[in-house]
Amino acid sequence: MSTKLLMPGHYWQDLAVGDRFQTLKRTVTEADLVNFISATGMLEAIFIDAHYEGGAIAGRPVPGALTCALIEGMQFQTLLQGTGLAMLEMSVRAIGPICVGDTIDGVIEITGIRPTSKAGRAVVKSKVEIFNQHRALAMVYEVARLLKGRE
Repeated sequence: MSTKLLMPGHYWQDLAVGDRFQTLKRTVTEADLVNFISATGMLEAIFIDAHYEGGAIAGRPVPGALTCALIEGMQFQTLLQGTGLAMLEMSVRAIGPICVGDTIDGVIEITGIRPTSKAGRAVVKSKVEIFNQHRALAMVYEVARLLKGRE
């Protein structure tokens, strides 16, 4: 009896400009913040002091890089699993804060597909919008990736 791989990624031939995908929702936890700033060294007072009073953001903000990384992780588990070969370029714009306790999700829109000279590969560009639980836009980034195609 054969076993099918659960949720393999999309080959570039399965994508079209204009395709849109939504990630699952995920609540950002205190553990996410602590683990991320510990691993990266982003030990800014606003992230390590739960009672920091010098900031302009209410709540316990998290680094924008963490917000982006969480949505990237959701894409790796689904859209890109087994087909993503490399991230080539990324441009990020933070629009609003994400804090511990916020629930985020991402909407991915395919904006470009260009097959490469090496058969079976393409550069796929996408725009990713990240929203909080109130549907407020928190971040937008554009990314170019190298994806594999069918054999």
